[in-house]
Amino acid sequence: MIIISHVNIINFKMSEIREIKIGLVSISDRASRNEYKDLGLPNLKDWLLKAIVSPWRAVEKLIPDEQELIAKTLIELVDDHSCDLVLTTGGTGPARRDVTPEATLSVGDKELRGFGEQMRQISLNFVPTAILSRQTAVIRNSSLIINLPGQPKAIRETLEGLRDSEGENVKVKGIFAAVPYGLELIGGPLLMLDDKVCKAYRPKK
Repeated sequence: MIIISHVNIINFKMSEIREIKIGLVSISDRASRNEYKDLGLPNLKDWLLKAIVSPWRAVEKLIPDEQELIAKTLIELVDDHSCDLVLTTGGTGPARRDVTPEATLSVGDKELRGFGEQMRQISLNFVPTAILSRQTAVIRNSSLIINLPGQPKAIRETLEGLRDSEGENVKVKGIFAAVPYGLELIGGPLLMLDDKVCKAYRPKK
């Protein structure tokens, strides 16, 4: 199913906009065994539905914390499913079974450390244990792979940014503001966002 929000897309020719394919991967031993309902993917997808106004398609995966399987899944999403963007949730802590960053780094051509640094900076405003998180991001071919936290609240906060007490103005920008321009730099498609949810940054020409 192609997803497109009913928001006018201005300043860009429609010929410049193609469907973007996004891989969504929830990594959890217990959720993959149906011991509890996975909340990461539904919350992540709900946020993307609000934020993205250009057409996009999701490819969803729910897998256990197995490094080889995580790496294999990321490769399949990029190489076989042609996903332009892959977002993972879970498995980024310091526990023995948390191996998402290791799997991600093993399949990437270049690491983009700034994504993880900004996520930790945002989350430290809420919990001191954010310093224990190990999220990162990599480029594979012309695709962007980003690790996100596992908790739904943290997913939204790191994507969208830190807002003021009224929830109106963004005090600290979230990581997703950099994703559209990042995709363009590596040869990816044009990704348009709803400014009310997350304002994309593009340098003035």
